[in-house]
Amino acid sequence: MDALQFAAALGSALLHAGWNALVKSSPTPRAAMAASMLGSAILSAVALLWIGLPALATVPWMAVSTGLNLLAVMSLLRAYESGPFGTVYPIARAVSVLGVALLSPLLTREWMGGGALAGVALVVAALAMLAFDARRAAAAGGGGFTPRSLAWTLVAGGVTALYVFADAQASRAGGSVAAYGCAVSITNALAMAWRSRDLGTPFALLRDHWHIALPTAFASMASYLLILWVWSAAPIAPAAALRDTSAIFAMLIAVFWMREALGPRRLVAVALALAGVPLLRLG
Repeated sequence: MDALQFAAALGSALLHAGWNALVKSSPTPRAAMAASMLGSAILSAVALLWIGLPALATVPWMAVSTGLNLLAVMSLLRAYESGPFGTVYPIARAVSVLGVALLSPLLTREWMGGGALAGVALVVAALAMLAFDARRAAAAGGGGFTPRSLAWTLVAGGVTALYVFADAQASRAGGSVAAYGCAVSITNALAMAWRSRDLGTPFALLRDHWHIALPTAFASMASYLLILWVWSAAPIAPAAALRDTSAIFAMLIAVFWMREALGPRRLVAVALALAGVPLLRLG
């Protein structure tokens, strides 16, 4: 992974954490998420007028990615019903990183060197540390993390790993990476609008949440297109692990923007991630 790809993957992670923080700060996160995806679809439709349609070879991957993405979102929503965000999200990302690392040699014949493997292990350990810290805090406050929530979290993480491969393969199938990313953003939004039809019409969602949908749509599109570009040329597993340092960025945003406490376990998680990130460039 060269320096530009490395920077793009980290930039994607930062943007991903930022727009998720905006959505989660909304009084109605599910509606805000749907509005954000609809906003991305509008931006994508305009962009496609200029850049053209994606290559025909990417259409099957588009269908697979959309289906898996919807399944991952639905699984996360089920996990959040009985588990706190601070526990569910890091565990799901850790499972995704592990899944990509384990499946990459089988599906793409990409083998990581010892340095990159160590980097992935440190990122997974950092995410696990964040989840453990959030779980302890939830238990101390009378909350918990049920076996049902854990099961849905594991499903969400595993499915996320699978759609990473679908997107990565599409980015290498030829044609414009940007066109593929825009087209998938539209199909994802349509699927999410169907899933969120109980919240109102797409027009109503955009009207009521435009102040969040506008900035998050730009940020989410930029994040997605950046990581697709990285996957088109760089090894998938290290790039995916870099992208999933978004959980670390999200924690830092929570500390410095939302004024949450930075305890010793969170400091250890940051240190582990900082130690692992440079190793991921080794591919």
